[in-house]
Amino acid sequence: MRVIAGTARSIPLKSRDGLQTRPTTDRVKVSMFNIIQFEIEGREVLDLFGGSGALGIEALSRGADHAVIVDHDPEAVSIIRDNLRRTKLQDRAEVMRADYLSYLNSCKKQFDLVFLDPPYAEKFLENAIKRISEIDILKSGGIIVTERPAGKLLDCEYPGLERSKDYRYGKTVITLFRKQTGGTRT
Repeated sequence: MRVIAGTARSIPLKSRDGLQTRPTTDRVKVSMFNIIQFEIEGREVLDLFGGSGALGIEALSRGADHAVIVDHDPEAVSIIRDNLRRTKLQDRAEVMRADYLSYLNSCKKQFDLVFLDPPYAEKFLENAIKRISEIDILKSGGIIVTERPAGKLLDCEYPGLERSKDYRYGKTVITLFRKQTGGTRT
């Protein structure tokens, strides 16, 4: 696994051994960032299920201003910090050790771009999208990028969010949700 493009291009990233983390494959990451390529530069990013931090780091490498990378596991947090040092992007990132719902419930920031790539077997994805739509941490016109297995269905409607088409890459599906413009933070 490596950074695909930008200032940290080709730098290898560490990830946890075993089944605790399922890193996004380079092929899927390339496709995902091709879809959102004009939505990254100068943006505030949240990588909610950090794992190795690869998605937040890729966004920083491609010009995002700042990223918050969240993971509940102490080993993952250590790996994320190490990967940020390897890529020399640590000054533009904040790493938080927290459960995703705890982080969302206490979050006081707004983001332009949110990456949701949780463990596939759980309901974390649906719960995270629902909670984000309720607490309004996504800026007007902001995007949620989701990744899930091809066989997993995803609700089509969340208040204030417009769903894109599904993009299928082998056994992985990427779906974007864009916050409808005109919304304000409560």
